[in-house]
Amino acid sequence: MKKPIIVVNWKMNLVGTLAQKKAMSLKQRLSGWSGLDVVLCPSFLDLESISKAGNFSKESNLFLGAQDCFWKLKGDYTGEVSPSALKDLGCDYVILGNSERRIYFQENNQKINAKVGAALLAGLTPIICVGETIEERRKGAKDYVVLDQISGALQNINLRATQKIIIAYEPVWVKNSGQAISPEEAIYMNKIIFQRMIDLYPRPLVKNNIRFIYGGSVDSCNASPFFEKGLTDGFLIGKASLDLDEFIALCRLITKK
Repeated sequence: MKKPIIVVNWKMNLVGTLAQKKAMSLKQRLSGWSGLDVVLCPSFLDLESISKAGNFSKESNLFLGAQDCFWKLKGDYTGEVSPSALKDLGCDYVILGNSERRIYFQENNQKINAKVGAALLAGLTPIICVGETIEERRKGAKDYVVLDQISGALQNINLRATQKIIIAYEPVWVKNSGQAISPEEAIYMNKIIFQRMIDLYPRPLVKNNIRFIYGGSVDSCNASPFFEKGLTDGFLIGKASLDLDEFIALCRLITKK
Protein backbone atom coordinates (compact mmCIF):
# COMPACT_ATOMS: atom_id res chain seq x y z
CA MET A 1 0.00 0.00 0.00
CA LYS A 2 1.25 3.49 -0.88
CA LYS A 3 1.95 5.99 1.88
CA PRO A 4 -1.36 7.68 2.79
CA ILE A 5 -1.77 11.31 1.77
CA ILE A 6 -4.24 14.01 2.75
CA VAL A 7 -4.68 17.07 0.55
CA VAL A 8 -5.98 20.10 2.45
CA ASN A 9 -7.89 22.62 0.33
CA TRP A 10 -8.65 25.79 2.25
CA LYS A 11 -10.23 27.37 -0.83
CA MET A 12 -11.07 31.02 -0.01
CA ASN A 13 -12.04 30.32 3.60
CA LEU A 14 -8.75 31.13 5.36
CA VAL A 15 -6.67 34.12 4.31
CA GLY A 16 -4.03 36.48 5.67
CA THR A 17 -2.85 36.31 9.25
CA LEU A 18 -5.38 33.64 10.19
CA ALA A 19 -4.18 31.36 7.40
CA GLN A 20 -0.53 31.88 8.37
CA LYS A 21 -1.18 31.13 12.04
CA LYS A 22 -3.23 28.04 11.27
CA ALA A 23 -0.56 26.77 8.86
CA MET A 24 2.13 27.12 11.51
CA SER A 25 -0.09 25.44 14.08
CA LEU A 26 -0.74 22.56 11.68
CA LYS A 27 2.98 22.15 11.04
CA GLN A 28 3.69 22.09 14.77
CA ARG A 29 0.98 19.53 15.51
CA LEU A 30 2.20 17.24 12.72
CA SER A 31 5.84 17.52 13.79
CA GLY A 32 7.48 14.13 14.21
CA TRP A 33 4.65 12.21 12.57
CA SER A 34 5.52 9.45 10.13
CA GLY A 35 3.50 7.29 7.79
CA LEU A 36 1.42 10.16 6.40
CA ASP A 37 1.94 13.00 3.91
CA VAL A 38 -0.14 16.17 4.19
CA VAL A 39 -0.40 18.71 1.35
CA LEU A 40 -1.55 22.17 2.44
CA CYS A 41 -3.19 24.26 -0.31
CA PRO A 42 -3.90 27.82 0.90
CA SER A 43 -4.94 30.75 -1.30
CA PHE A 44 -2.46 32.15 -3.84
CA LEU A 45 -1.98 35.28 -1.71
CA ASP A 46 -0.84 33.27 1.31
CA LEU A 47 1.53 30.87 -0.42
CA GLU A 48 4.61 33.07 -0.14
CA SER A 49 4.22 34.01 3.52
CA ILE A 50 3.45 30.43 4.54
CA SER A 51 6.34 29.12 2.47
CA LYS A 52 8.80 31.57 4.04
CA ALA A 53 7.75 30.43 7.50
CA GLY A 54 9.17 26.95 6.84
CA ASN A 55 10.38 24.66 4.08
CA PHE A 56 7.76 22.00 4.73
CA SER A 57 8.83 19.42 2.16
CA LYS A 58 12.36 19.19 3.57
CA GLU A 59 11.64 19.55 7.26
CA SER A 60 8.47 17.55 7.80
CA ASN A 61 5.69 15.52 6.23
CA LEU A 62 3.80 18.74 5.48
CA PHE A 63 4.05 19.84 1.84
CA LEU A 64 2.85 23.00 0.13
CA GLY A 65 0.41 22.97 -2.78
CA ALA A 66 -1.56 25.47 -4.87
CA GLN A 67 -5.27 25.43 -5.64
CA ASP A 68 -4.78 25.97 -9.38
CA CYS A 69 -2.29 27.19 -11.99
CA PHE A 70 -2.15 28.46 -15.56
CA TRP A 71 -1.34 26.29 -18.59
CA LYS A 72 1.80 28.21 -19.61
CA LEU A 73 5.07 28.67 -17.73
CA LYS A 74 5.38 32.34 -18.76
CA GLY A 75 4.04 34.90 -21.19
CA ASP A 76 1.57 37.75 -21.60
CA TYR A 77 -1.29 36.30 -19.55
CA THR A 78 -2.57 39.05 -17.28
CA GLY A 79 -3.73 37.90 -13.87
CA GLU A 80 -2.67 34.26 -14.23
CA VAL A 81 -0.25 32.28 -12.04
CA SER A 82 2.60 30.31 -13.60
CA PRO A 83 3.31 26.78 -12.34
CA SER A 84 7.01 27.70 -12.44
CA ALA A 85 6.34 30.58 -10.05
CA LEU A 86 4.51 28.18 -7.73
CA LYS A 87 7.48 25.83 -7.77
CA ASP A 88 9.80 28.72 -6.93
CA LEU A 89 7.57 29.58 -3.96
CA GLY A 90 8.08 26.08 -2.56
CA CYS A 91 5.04 24.27 -3.91
CA ASP A 92 5.31 20.58 -4.73
CA TYR A 93 1.67 19.97 -5.66
CA VAL A 94 -1.18 21.71 -7.47
CA ILE A 95 -4.92 20.94 -7.55
CA LEU A 96 -6.34 20.87 -11.08
CA GLY A 97 -9.85 20.31 -12.41
CA ASN A 98 -11.64 20.91 -9.12
CA SER A 99 -15.40 20.80 -9.67
CA GLU A 100 -15.70 24.45 -8.64
CA ARG A 101 -13.27 25.40 -11.42
CA ARG A 102 -15.23 23.28 -13.88
CA ILE A 103 -18.60 24.74 -12.85
CA TYR A 104 -17.89 28.40 -12.10
CA PHE A 105 -15.13 29.00 -14.65
CA GLN A 106 -16.23 26.53 -17.36
CA GLU A 107 -12.91 24.71 -17.34
CA ASN A 108 -13.06 21.83 -19.79
CA ASN A 109 -10.87 18.78 -20.32
CA GLN A 110 -8.72 20.60 -22.87
CA LYS A 111 -7.79 23.39 -20.45
CA ILE A 112 -7.17 20.95 -17.61
CA ASN A 113 -5.00 18.82 -19.90
CA ALA A 114 -2.86 21.86 -20.75
CA LYS A 115 -2.50 22.68 -17.06
CA VAL A 116 -1.44 19.11 -16.23
CA GLY A 117 1.29 19.27 -18.86
CA ALA A 118 2.54 22.65 -17.63
CA ALA A 119 2.50 21.54 -14.00
CA LEU A 120 4.55 18.43 -14.75
CA LEU A 121 6.99 20.48 -16.82
CA ALA A 122 7.46 22.82 -13.85
CA GLY A 123 8.17 19.92 -11.50
CA LEU A 124 4.82 19.92 -9.70
CA THR A 125 2.65 16.89 -8.93
CA PRO A 126 -0.85 17.47 -10.33
CA ILE A 127 -3.82 16.49 -8.15
CA ILE A 128 -6.44 15.88 -10.85
CA CYS A 129 -10.03 16.07 -9.62
CA VAL A 130 -12.73 14.04 -11.37
CA GLY A 131 -16.36 13.39 -10.51
CA GLU A 132 -19.94 13.50 -11.71
CA THR A 133 -22.78 15.90 -10.92
CA ILE A 134 -26.12 14.70 -9.55
CA GLU A 135 -27.72 15.20 -12.98
CA GLU A 136 -25.06 13.07 -14.67
CA ARG A 137 -25.46 10.42 -12.01
CA ARG A 138 -29.26 10.31 -12.41
CA LYS A 139 -28.79 9.84 -16.15
CA GLY A 140 -26.57 6.81 -15.48
CA ALA A 141 -23.57 8.58 -17.03
CA LYS A 142 -21.23 8.67 -14.03
CA ASP A 143 -18.79 6.09 -15.43
CA TYR A 144 -18.59 7.81 -18.80
CA VAL A 145 -18.13 11.25 -17.21
CA VAL A 146 -15.30 10.19 -14.92
CA LEU A 147 -13.50 8.16 -17.60
CA ASP A 148 -13.84 11.04 -20.06
CA GLN A 149 -12.42 13.49 -17.52
CA ILE A 150 -9.41 11.24 -16.84
CA SER A 151 -8.72 10.58 -20.51
CA GLY A 152 -9.11 14.26 -21.36
CA ALA A 153 -6.85 15.47 -18.56
CA LEU A 154 -4.09 13.02 -19.49
CA GLN A 155 -4.30 13.13 -23.28
CA ASN A 156 -0.77 13.03 -24.74
CA ILE A 157 0.76 13.21 -21.26
CA ASN A 158 3.78 10.90 -21.33
CA LEU A 159 4.45 10.35 -17.66
CA ARG A 160 8.13 9.90 -16.81
CA ALA A 161 9.50 7.61 -14.12
CA THR A 162 10.39 10.67 -12.00
CA GLN A 163 6.95 12.26 -12.27
CA LYS A 164 3.91 11.55 -10.12
CA ILE A 165 0.18 12.16 -10.42
CA ILE A 166 -2.71 12.01 -7.96
CA ILE A 167 -6.25 11.23 -9.12
CA ALA A 168 -8.90 12.55 -6.74
CA TYR A 169 -12.39 11.13 -7.20
CA GLU A 170 -14.69 13.83 -5.87
CA PRO A 171 -18.37 13.27 -6.76
CA VAL A 172 -19.86 16.75 -7.02
CA TRP A 173 -23.20 15.69 -5.55
CA VAL A 174 -21.79 14.83 -2.11
CA LYS A 175 -19.66 17.95 -1.61
CA ASN A 176 -20.71 19.84 1.52
CA SER A 177 -23.49 17.32 2.12
CA GLY A 178 -21.97 15.84 5.28
CA GLN A 179 -22.36 12.37 3.77
CA ALA A 180 -19.56 10.55 1.95
CA ILE A 181 -20.34 7.88 -0.65
CA SER A 182 -20.66 4.30 0.52
CA PRO A 183 -17.58 2.04 0.63
CA GLU A 184 -19.23 -0.17 -1.97
CA GLU A 185 -19.57 2.75 -4.36
CA ALA A 186 -15.96 3.70 -3.70
CA ILE A 187 -14.80 0.16 -4.51
CA TYR A 188 -16.64 0.29 -7.83
CA MET A 189 -15.36 3.73 -8.85
CA ASN A 190 -11.81 2.92 -7.76
CA LYS A 191 -11.80 -0.11 -10.07
CA ILE A 192 -13.13 2.00 -12.94
CA ILE A 193 -10.47 4.68 -12.44
CA PHE A 194 -7.63 2.19 -11.95
CA GLN A 195 -8.56 0.33 -15.13
CA ARG A 196 -8.48 3.54 -17.17
CA MET A 197 -5.06 4.40 -15.75
CA ILE A 198 -3.54 1.05 -16.73
CA ASP A 199 -5.08 1.57 -20.18
CA LEU A 200 -3.06 4.78 -20.40
CA TYR A 201 0.18 3.81 -18.64
CA PRO A 202 2.23 0.67 -17.85
CA ARG A 203 1.00 -1.09 -14.72
CA PRO A 204 4.31 -0.60 -12.78
CA LEU A 205 4.12 3.15 -13.42
CA VAL A 206 0.53 3.27 -12.19
CA LYS A 207 1.46 1.25 -9.12
CA ASN A 208 4.48 3.36 -8.17
CA ASN A 209 3.77 6.86 -9.46
CA ILE A 210 0.01 7.38 -9.18
CA ARG A 211 -2.05 7.75 -6.02
CA PHE A 212 -5.82 7.44 -5.91
CA ILE A 213 -7.65 9.51 -3.30
CA TYR A 214 -11.25 10.33 -2.42
CA GLY A 215 -12.86 13.70 -1.68
CA GLY A 216 -16.39 14.64 -0.70
CA SER A 217 -17.66 15.38 2.82
CA VAL A 218 -14.92 13.31 4.48
CA ASP A 219 -14.33 13.70 8.23
CA SER A 220 -13.11 11.67 11.19
CA CYS A 221 -16.55 10.07 11.58
CA ASN A 222 -16.84 8.49 8.13
CA ALA A 223 -13.26 8.02 6.88
CA SER A 224 -12.46 4.76 8.68
CA PRO A 225 -14.20 2.30 6.28
CA PHE A 226 -12.20 3.61 3.34
CA PHE A 227 -8.89 2.68 4.95
CA GLU A 228 -10.12 -0.49 6.59
CA LYS A 229 -11.10 -1.81 3.17
CA GLY A 230 -8.02 -0.42 1.43
CA LEU A 231 -10.17 1.65 -0.91
CA THR A 232 -8.04 4.76 -1.15
CA ASP A 233 -4.51 6.13 -0.80
CA GLY A 234 -5.84 9.19 0.99
CA PHE A 235 -8.31 12.05 0.98
CA LEU A 236 -8.96 15.51 -0.44
CA ILE A 237 -10.34 17.51 2.46
CA GLY A 238 -12.12 20.85 2.42
CA LYS A 239 -14.45 21.78 5.29
CA ALA A 240 -13.04 19.24 7.77
CA SER A 241 -9.59 20.84 7.47
CA LEU A 242 -10.74 24.22 8.79
CA ASP A 243 -11.05 22.83 12.33
CA LEU A 244 -7.55 21.65 13.31
CA ASP A 245 -8.81 19.42 16.12
CA GLU A 246 -11.12 17.63 13.67
CA PHE A 247 -8.36 17.40 11.09
CA ILE A 248 -5.83 15.97 13.54
CA ALA A 249 -8.45 13.42 14.62
CA LEU A 250 -8.72 12.36 10.98
CA CYS A 251 -4.94 12.08 10.73
CA ARG A 252 -4.83 9.96 13.89
CA LEU A 253 -7.50 7.68 12.51
CA ILE A 254 -5.47 7.09 9.35
CA THR A 255 -2.14 6.57 11.08
CA LYS A 256 -3.62 4.91 14.20
CA LYS A 257 -1.56 7.24 16.42
